[in-house]
Amino acid sequence: MFIGRNHEIDVLERAYESDKFEFTVIYGRRRVGKTALINNFIQEKRAIYFMGVESNAKQNLENLSRSIYDYSSDMEMDSTFASFQAAIEYVFRLAEKERIILAIDEYPYVARSSKSLASTLQMLIDKYKDRSKLMLILCGSSMSYMEDKVLAYKAPLYGRRTSQIKLLPFDFYETCKCFEHFSDIDKALAYGATGGTPQYILQFNDRLSFEDNIKKTFLDPTSFLYEEPVNLLKQEVRESSVYNAIVSAVAMGATHMAEISSKAGETTSVCSTYMKNLLSLGIIKRETPYGEKSSRKSIYSIEDNMFRFWFRFVPVNNSIIVRGAADLAYSRIEPHISEYMGQVFEDISKQYLWRLLIDHKCPIEFKSLGRWWGNDPRTRKQTELDIMGEQDRTAAVFGECKWTNEKVDIGVLVTLVSRSELFPYNKKQLYLFSKAGFTKGCIDKAAELGNVTLVTYEDIISS
Repeated sequence: MFIGRNHEIDVLERAYESDKFEFTVIYGRRRVGKTALINNFIQEKRAIYFMGVESNAKQNLENLSRSIYDYSSDMEMDSTFASFQAAIEYVFRLAEKERIILAIDEYPYVARSSKSLASTLQMLIDKYKDRSKLMLILCGSSMSYMEDKVLAYKAPLYGRRTSQIKLLPFDFYETCKCFEHFSDIDKALAYGATGGTPQYILQFNDRLSFEDNIKKTFLDPTSFLYEEPVNLLKQEVRESSVYNAIVSAVAMGATHMAEISSKAGETTSVCSTYMKNLLSLGIIKRETPYGEKSSRKSIYSIEDNMFRFWFRFVPVNNSIIVRGAADLAYSRIEPHISEYMGQVFEDISKQYLWRLLIDHKCPIEFKSLGRWWGNDPRTRKQTELDIMGEQDRTAAVFGECKWTNEKVDIGVLVTLVSRSELFPYNKKQLYLFSKAGFTKGCIDKAAELGNVTLVTYEDIISS
């Protein structure tokens, strides 16, 4: 069953219905559902679908020829085009008479095997775009390749595309739709473990508990997810052992470059180089305090929840996992899950605020959201805010998130008020997010202040 991606399907359908030449670029990380999106879109349409393989030009050309043969009755069985130019030009000519989709999946594999392919496509697009009804789709999982060799200003295909789709994992709300039978809490936990990546979501069974799902996926040496992060890194980078060490250091709490390099056992300059690749792959993210640009204050964290969960809990328990002791491994993991979910709940809370903004239900029309940390001159100590978002120099939102089983008391609210006073905005709206709700004292104080909204996890999931 195909779930979500309504916006992306609408973009593709609008392009298809134009009945003129269209060129759409689809890119995104592996396992995010690009192929599923394309296959869903081309159903019941006249389309040629070809997936590139990590092989030589001869093999890819033979496979492309076979895909065209499956579509066209004019070709002889088992015939292969003389070149990629001949093959693609044949499709352009077919599309002069009828609407045809040519979808080239894993385009980077094909382009790497045939160095002139991008220039060939450029030439053919320029030659036929005014008289062809072809809808060309190029899709790729190599983010850096698609951005540098297809979308970038100096790329041969620059200026030819008519639309592009960067496919991201599902957000929290889309992920919940995939888990109808989970309890509300297990939906959040599942989002925290899968990150909303469709292929990882498919590994979970929502008729089982979250605990049983973790045992059957992350803690089972025969499962798809058991070695998934390591295998993905091997596909994307060389010297994957160094990358593993860096991601492991971040997963275990190292946030600054010096701290990461120390835990990883590499120099800062080496870690910096590897970190750039992890950032481009969307595995690691770099943050600076909201509203600041100083790189000296940058911290690093794992962007992808599945990677974060895996590197946080699997390697440290691997010795017992390989011996089939999933129950023992989970008993060691379970006490740390609430702490792990703190960052996930911040992400979920931000998504809730964005929904409020889009629905015109937020009194502050913030432009972005992020975290803030810095020095409190009143106490001369470091302090932080889970969420901050500015509308302009006069108005901002501030938020604090608590994923605990205890109700949030007045002290947390008082602290949030105090931290918001570090900023000279005339208008401030405070949001306090809680998994378990709020004490009467906290509720009364929020009502007294007037600019405080108390949001439970139940409010978030029912919105």
